[in-house]
Amino acid sequence: MEEIDLFLDEAKELMQKAVDHTASELLKIRAGKAMPNILDGIMVQYYGAPTPLSQVASINTPDARTLSIKPWEKNLIGEIEKAIINSDLGLAPQNNGEIVILTIPALTEERRISLVKQAKNECENGKISIRTVRKDTNDSLKKLQKDGAAEDEIKRAEEVVQKLTDQYASKIDDLLVKKEADIMKV
Repeated sequence: MEEIDLFLDEAKELMQKAVDHTASELLKIRAGKAMPNILDGIMVQYYGAPTPLSQVASINTPDARTLSIKPWEKNLIGEIEKAIINSDLGLAPQNNGEIVILTIPALTEERRISLVKQAKNECENGKISIRTVRKDTNDSLKKLQKDGAAEDEIKRAEEVVQKLTDQYASKIDDLLVKKEADIMKV
């Protein structure tokens, strides 16, 4: 039953990837603190090619509510400002000729609730990915059964897949609880 074990290992790996992806998406949801990773999705035009902001500038947090972006080349300041303005972050960049400064405003209660909804959506997407892995794995197991694998082995494997599904969905629930607490903390 090596084939069954391969399916189970693959399912475990894919479910872990879903959890990891969800965690990285949650990091992008800002909770009123200046965190450099909120800029991860920002692409800057660098010699005509879209390039991640982190590859053309250093990003620092001088204090809890400020991000400073120091480009490697000064002529990029305008491009960096344009990219931030065009993003969905809702931040207004300022520059002093050498660095771009982003001030992160304190979150309103309404914005906090909106961010919690966004976090819940990301977590639900992660759970959907996990359930899709479960369905695909169970379909593969059923094909094995049609090809002559023992029915009790398949049933045991399906139970393992369900336990994995519950385990990884629980990890996503834990991520949501932590993120929600982080967002709602004033």
